[in-house]
Amino acid sequence: MTVHRIEEAWRAGEVPYRDGLYRPDDTGVELLFDGPGAYHPEAGQPLRWRVGGPLDVTRVLAEHGTGEVEVNDESPLPDGSGWLSVGDLGLGHTACLARLRPDRTLRWVVCSTLSNPFVRVRCEGRKAIVTNDWRNLLTLDLDALPFP
Repeated sequence: MTVHRIEEAWRAGEVPYRDGLYRPDDTGVELLFDGPGAYHPEAGQPLRWRVGGPLDVTRVLAEHGTGEVEVNDESPLPDGSGWLSVGDLGLGHTACLARLRPDRTLRWVVCSTLSNPFVRVRCEGRKAIVTNDWRNLLTLDLDALPFP
């Protein structure tokens, strides 16, 4: 049986400590956050991300390690297909966003080292609105995410 390190880390309450989106099969892509982050003086601004290239998850884990996730909020997906969970890694500037299956197993998890902790998530129709501790908003179209 193959042991997947991302799935193992998630079960232990941890995520890779590098900007990216990680899947339980040990694949990942780089995520680049645009807009205000940890050092932005104006609260309430939009956050955006861009999808970069593939990540070598084994290398990320070896070079950056993992951080312990503190879940701050969760919201069921409107179609019943699972949950969105948000939190932080306890360092003041890092954030975590996870999509979970109905049984709460991991579909994917995002780590962002510059977006500040995500403290709230809510679903409105097919959109998810994620809020960080500066009240900056990340709005996601659940039908158009570049990953399932």
